[in-house]
Amino acid sequence: MRHNKQGKKLGRTRDPRNALLRSLATNFVLAGGKIKTTEIKAKAVKPIIEKFITVSKVNSLVARRKLLEYFYQEKAVEKLLSEIGPKYKDRNGGYTRIIHIGARRGDNAEEVILELV
Repeated sequence: MRHNKQGKKLGRTRDPRNALLRSLATNFVLAGGKIKTTEIKAKAVKPIIEKFITVSKVNSLVARRKLLEYFYQEKAVEKLLSEIGPKYKDRNGGYTRIIHIGARRGDNAEEVILELV
């Protein structure tokens, strides 16, 4: 039973799902804070991205190590600490938004743009 289980499974087992979310988060940061993906994947990765933007607001060694544990590329961590974190220094949350763009032509999956506010 899935009592009190949070999050979506995304049709994958644990390790591929975690790899997908890490990859989406890394690509989101490297692409300048804007990616196009399906609605379910965007809703799954949004809280992860917001948590790490909050961590990156304080440019410290602890924050750097925490970010390096999760993101695949060091460039993404540098970008979070130098650009994105200071940009949202005075904001208390709600760093991203989801914009619906319609259904994908091949499989009719709902596509969205996940971007920074």
